[in-house]
Amino acid sequence: MHTRIKRPISLALSLLPVALLLLASSAHADGAAPEAVKVEPPGWWANHSINPVRVLIRGRNLKGARVESLGAGLSIGDTRASESGNYLFVDVSISANAAPGRRLLRIATPQGVTEAAFDVSERLGRAGRFRGFNPDDCLYLIMPDRFSDGDLALDNAPGAPGVFSRENPRSYHGGDIKGIIDRLSYLKDLGVTAIWTTPVYDNTSRLKDYEWGKNVTDYHGYGAVDFYRVEEHLGTLDTYRQLVERAHALGLKIIQDQVANHSGPDHPHASDPPTPTWFNGTLKDHRANVFDIKSLTEPNPDRQRFEDTLRGWFGNTLPDFNQDDPEAARYIIQNAIWWLEMTGLDGIRQDTFPFAPRRFWSDWNRALARAFPSINVVGEVFDQRPEVVSFFQGGRARFDGVDSRLNTLFDFPSYFAIRDVFIRNRPVTRLTEVLEADRLYTDPRALVTFLGNHDVPRFMSEAGATHEGLMLAFTYLLTMRGTPQLYYGDEIGMEGREDPDNRRDFPGGFPGDSRDAFTHAGRTAPERKIFDHVKELLGLRARYDSLRRGDMRVLLAKEGALAYVRQSSRERVLVVINNSDRPASLSITLPGTAPEPGRTWRYISPRKKGADVRASGNVIDVSVSPRESIILLEE
Repeated sequence: MHTRIKRPISLALSLLPVALLLLASSAHADGAAPEAVKVEPPGWWANHSINPVRVLIRGRNLKGARVESLGAGLSIGDTRASESGNYLFVDVSISANAAPGRRLLRIATPQGVTEAAFDVSERLGRAGRFRGFNPDDCLYLIMPDRFSDGDLALDNAPGAPGVFSRENPRSYHGGDIKGIIDRLSYLKDLGVTAIWTTPVYDNTSRLKDYEWGKNVTDYHGYGAVDFYRVEEHLGTLDTYRQLVERAHALGLKIIQDQVANHSGPDHPHASDPPTPTWFNGTLKDHRANVFDIKSLTEPNPDRQRFEDTLRGWFGNTLPDFNQDDPEAARYIIQNAIWWLEMTGLDGIRQDTFPFAPRRFWSDWNRALARAFPSINVVGEVFDQRPEVVSFFQGGRARFDGVDSRLNTLFDFPSYFAIRDVFIRNRPVTRLTEVLEADRLYTDPRALVTFLGNHDVPRFMSEAGATHEGLMLAFTYLLTMRGTPQLYYGDEIGMEGREDPDNRRDFPGGFPGDSRDAFTHAGRTAPERKIFDHVKELLGLRARYDSLRRGDMRVLLAKEGALAYVRQSSRERVLVVINNSDRPASLSITLPGTAPEPGRTWRYISPRKKGADVRASGNVIDVSVSPRESIILLEE
């Protein structure tokens, strides 16, 4: 039973002005003119593989908006506002003969009109751009903020006060894109052929507190707040394009680190998503990623762990894109293509690859291949099991009926084995066991091999690591199958423990540094020895195609000794590594039919005049000093 309370008429009359005022305020809010704050992408190209392009306009009061183009060459298709009225999805078609230049999108509602800029961009030529990477290359990973400070004016970038401090290992240190440009000659001299930088997206401009630390910045680039802008501490889009052009002029390639899995928590979409399903969860209510990558490779996984891994938020912090949302998926695909078209990049490193749906990756890779047939993509699958990592390489459909179309992967199984053998003195069969699993991959020769990166402690800071072990690890890395990748500073044996210590500043790259390790004179004696060894090995890779593309066959693996041959149609090279503390005298049986008489094998590393070795039939006898490697070329 409900009792109706009758208010006195006098009270109702007294409240009438307040009610009218609230009604007027509401009408004023509903009647506000539209505003456009951000247009993504800010432009597109005529004669593109994607036409129309889906443009996302962020602003206010966009419900009921009609959009028309001002300027020739554009036509407007489907237009749809978000429920909040803060976003418009607009299909923009570009005619084949549209001239490059600025256009305007006129956005009109009954309450008013606003305009947003949209460019018909000029297409870059294909010659010398979009080349991809392959086993002929050696990648060099740079975290721009920690490599070299080329523009001191960016250290305390306008609009980002208080986030620069070289004393804070989680703050900005001043490295930038101009700094990389200034050091291109160093990289060319070392012998690398491609530069992979961690993301250059704009990141948050404030200090933050997380579970793992206080006064933290996103200097690393993995917490984007704007996927269409370069981080102000690193430079501008023009600076980035200049890096690509300067690198290409020297014969170096540029590989961009992209993040399709998540944004930063300060991205405007995180608190106000364009669609209700743009992310998997919300800032207040979401899963935490449990990183059970193996569950993603099983036909019948634990569903809870599967969902937490696929849809959980990285570090329980980074908003996880829902690529099953068609608008979110299209946004991510277009963004990847925009960066390539705007800059002339040669390839992509895709972060946290397993944590997005495989059907999305198939669509993403198909769209990129349609636009850029020559580029390729390497995905990060951080797991030491070949059966897990290989599942994500493209080239064939898996049990789920999906071919990811991914070109290649980082060879994490080899990374773990390299460290086990050359730091912890495990049997060399750890290396060969990984190679024996090559049958699991659709293309093992395309794998990107490495002995360190920005997510793990430096080689030289692991317990038991020695300079001799590092040099042997480099011998193996730069003569085994695959496309090798170096981490900045490892070529001089830099140290660094867990993140962020493993991201120390390169000595000589910053004002006030006591020495300049970019120069021979600025390196210590051990650093010179390591650098010269890496440079020599990269020179051999460049000279002998068998070390890049030849078949790899292990001939001997026992008691700390490893021998293998790399063979192409032009030559054979024999690599012998002695990872023990004792000299090794080895008799190695060579593959194939024994020539009569046996062939001569010449030392190419280290160079030993008059020390050629003649095989007896198909057996070659060599002596290798403790912790030494030798490389011989069949004459």
